[in-house]
Amino acid sequence: MATKVQYTVDTELSLKLFQDGASAQENFDSSITGKCRDGEFGIFYQMDRLEAYGLTGVFFVDPMPALVYGPGVVARIVEPILKRGHEVQLHIHTEWLEFARDHELSHLRGRNIADFSLEDQIRLLDQARALLMLAGAPQPTAFRAGNFGANDDTLRALNALDVQYDSSFNPAFLEGECAIRLPPGTPPFAEHLGVDIIPVSVIEDRPGNIRAVQLCALSAWEMRDALTHAAQHEWPCFTIVSHSFELLSRDRTRVNAIVKQRFEAMCLNIAEQSKLEHAGFNALLPKRKGSLIAVPANLVRTAMRYGEQAISRLRYEVGIASTFFLNEFAMAESLVAL
Repeated sequence: MATKVQYTVDTELSLKLFQDGASAQENFDSSITGKCRDGEFGIFYQMDRLEAYGLTGVFFVDPMPALVYGPGVVARIVEPILKRGHEVQLHIHTEWLEFARDHELSHLRGRNIADFSLEDQIRLLDQARALLMLAGAPQPTAFRAGNFGANDDTLRALNALDVQYDSSFNPAFLEGECAIRLPPGTPPFAEHLGVDIIPVSVIEDRPGNIRAVQLCALSAWEMRDALTHAAQHEWPCFTIVSHSFELLSRDRTRVNAIVKQRFEAMCLNIAEQSKLEHAGFNALLPKRKGSLIAVPANLVRTAMRYGEQAISRLRYEVGIASTFFLNEFAMAESLVAL
């Protein structure tokens, strides 16, 4: 049985850009379209490349910016995703509430959904779902909290609202903002407080340390090994995290060439492996559960990522186009694949 792979994209406008005075169009261009000096590398580019390999993605769309920019900007995100055959699910960044005007919940304040009482979480999630559906999305079946900042009350709220899946549980964030009370090894489809848990997949990058399966966090060879391991061990599903702006540099002025290469390699790996099947949450069916750690530690592979990321930081801080080093790492990656 093929492992179902969810390539998930947290799709969100930037609160910082809003605070800096960016218009809805400027924020959309940077955060969603991913415009930079090198071109456009946001969700439309990501959909182009996914489709080139016969794949689809899941876009967790945050509708809360509608409270400050109006609902039209969210519809501009939702409509093309659905038109192209990809999936839209619910995301929420409650930081936007501080800047909402003339809204029944605008008096509430909190960085994460977990900062609110159960009653207020139900109200917030219900309102966010209504905003998303107003933008043209079907009723969502899955949810992910912004910053992975959910707790057990979030799951109780989702259950009250008949949302089947939660993908806020990120074992790599359990010592941070993820406050869901589950052990790190919780497998996909574990039922908790009436909701099916679809954890963000992780790898063990060195003994005793886990790392989320995210484009900016794993090298291409780590991602390949994780996907292969999941397929070989017949994982029911494998969940990858990305963002609408993930392929850009930290200052969003240029493309991050290394992360772009990782994205392309990931698409190829999913498409080439017969035991992997791209799927959204609406296509999931519970299967045999297994360990959450997708691939055991490999210190050589981890060291290679450190080197790759050091080059990326050097390019960012010094502004040097290190083409030679990028080619060397591309060659090293191809040798690892042999």
